[in-house]
Amino acid sequence: MTADQDLQRAKLRVEELRAQIAFHDYRYYVLNQPETSDAEYDELLRELRALEEGNPQLITPDSPTQRVGGEPVEAFGIVEHPVPLLSLANAFNEEELRAWYRRATTLAETESFAMVCEPKIDGLAVALEYREGQFAVGSTRGDGQRGENITQNLRTIRSIPLRISGGAAAAKAPARFEVRGEVFMTGAGFERMNEERAERGEPLFANPRNSAAGAVRQLDPRITAGRPLDCFVYGLGWAEGGETPASHWETLQWLSALGFKINPHIARYESIDDVWRHCQRWTGKREEPDYEIDGIVVKIDDLRLHEVLGAVGRDPRWAVAFKFPPTQRTTKLLDIRVNVGRTGSMNPFAVLEPVNIGGVTVKMATLHNEDDIKRKDVRIGDTVIVQRAGEVIPQVVGPVISKRTGKERRFVPPKKCPACKTKVVRPEGEVMRYCPNPACPAQAFGLLAHFVSRGAMDIEGIGEQLSLTLLQAGLVQAPADLYFLKKEALLELERMAEKSAQNVLDAIEVSRGRPLQRVLFALGIRHVGSETAALLAHHFGSMEALMRASPEELAAVPTIGPVVARSVHEYFRDKAHRRLIEKLRRGGVRMVAEAPAARAGPLSGQRFVITGTLAAFSRSEAEARIRSLGGATGASVTRSTDYLIAGESPGSKLEKARQYGTTILNDEELMALLRRHEAT
Repeated sequence: MTADQDLQRAKLRVEELRAQIAFHDYRYYVLNQPETSDAEYDELLRELRALEEGNPQLITPDSPTQRVGGEPVEAFGIVEHPVPLLSLANAFNEEELRAWYRRATTLAETESFAMVCEPKIDGLAVALEYREGQFAVGSTRGDGQRGENITQNLRTIRSIPLRISGGAAAAKAPARFEVRGEVFMTGAGFERMNEERAERGEPLFANPRNSAAGAVRQLDPRITAGRPLDCFVYGLGWAEGGETPASHWETLQWLSALGFKINPHIARYESIDDVWRHCQRWTGKREEPDYEIDGIVVKIDDLRLHEVLGAVGRDPRWAVAFKFPPTQRTTKLLDIRVNVGRTGSMNPFAVLEPVNIGGVTVKMATLHNEDDIKRKDVRIGDTVIVQRAGEVIPQVVGPVISKRTGKERRFVPPKKCPACKTKVVRPEGEVMRYCPNPACPAQAFGLLAHFVSRGAMDIEGIGEQLSLTLLQAGLVQAPADLYFLKKEALLELERMAEKSAQNVLDAIEVSRGRPLQRVLFALGIRHVGSETAALLAHHFGSMEALMRASPEELAAVPTIGPVVARSVHEYFRDKAHRRLIEKLRRGGVRMVAEAPAARAGPLSGQRFVITGTLAAFSRSEAEARIRSLGGATGASVTRSTDYLIAGESPGSKLEKARQYGTTILNDEELMALLRRHEAT
């Protein structure tokens, strides 16, 4: 093959790669609907970069190697970045990391330099401009040169200061400067948000990164305010006048002094050997932080060298991202099957062609529910993106449409319960189908396994295997039977020794004292997660009061909607459930909530009720801050109510408060009240 033929083949492949990367950039950055894994995307980019390096005449200004993906959306307004927001070149192993170091030392004409290591957070890059100490403009990375103006949305993120602080540091700060950071969602916040959406029958979000990106790109800032977002600042973009540090490490300390949130896991090293050891350590503990990280960013500390080294294409030469082994992979979806949950829900799951994700072989993954399958358009036979993060059950992110052959099949939900063959039902307005048979063996097993689990009654020693054994042996038919087990019966079970039996009985004894909210959660009431159980226990104070509550009284509890209220009310009207609770009571299980100790504070003796939607923070956050200052919160307005906090769409409580002469505050006035007392 001639040189011209080689060049022509390379040109065709370069064009093909550019088209693929542009397509995936649009899906990832604009639609927030990725259609390939991070590892496969990186491989496409690496191949393109290698072809361009071997054939420099093929490099064009619009190549993905020369710019950052993600066109800004005009609806938000456009912000020009005075200094481009560049992305980073990647290093996937020790050899590539050291190669970056050697190139940098050669180009900088120095034998060594100090480096700063920071966790690479999987979030959304943002630029925050401050003028005369006040937050003025916030924008996305966009295409690196131009981003979307999302100032109002970013103002809702409490870790982003609206005004810099820091005394002497603030006094010497530039009149105008821009900091750069990453907006992200914590794992706990993501799970809590999905749990609340599941309780309301709403579709679940796929992962924290897409959820964070979608949240800050909402046209309504109130939606952003309701999402559990956070932001770490990782550097200074540019500054006009004033004093700024000479090193990156000092810059981070300076930004921290000004009131910005800096990642606590940054570290500074003098040698590449120490940097590599740092990367190795974090590869093994990447799941420790409560947010997703996919690598370690390594930056040269001396900012003068940043200017000397500059950038090549879209990548600064003074930094590199060491990428962890991927937690996303593509594989074949062999089948979609259904598992029967503790409430009788038909829970679909994916049977996969085995794939190694982050060192773990994955054969099955969750698909959430029937509507989620339809929304994602996942079909049997698809090539799908599978994601695994920490201890979270692997999940199917979505199909790779471009790899379809036409032989894929749509999922048909079962008409009968696979465990007991009872005809399934789908309640109006709900996303799940259910088996209505209370004697279904799959439900009995699911409920018992849930009842003894760590988040519920936490009965150590009784896991899924022993739960199944107890059911099969006829020793337990319902969770309350656990509290009447005898050692003699346990000893008859296979591989159950004297000490093991006593340990089980001791664990059951300890569980009798679990708080009421744990008991409620352990019952497995449909739509009642751990947070809802805590709200109900706190509001009603006892199982008896909760069982007597009407649907209207239940719906009056903050954040408890009509669907949850109806589910709780129907649960307690069922005779079998009432017998279960009575047997738990006879077994010595706690049925009364512990009275919280009154907390002294500047708001002691004052009662607050919140109605409507607050823009500044969620209702639960507002109530928590009120209680932290000694105030009391309630669900309904009475003559003893001191303050009504009225958000958007306040409802009938506002009129009742006016009748009683109750002081009415909006959320801004509440914020001012809280800040005033928190400062004292």
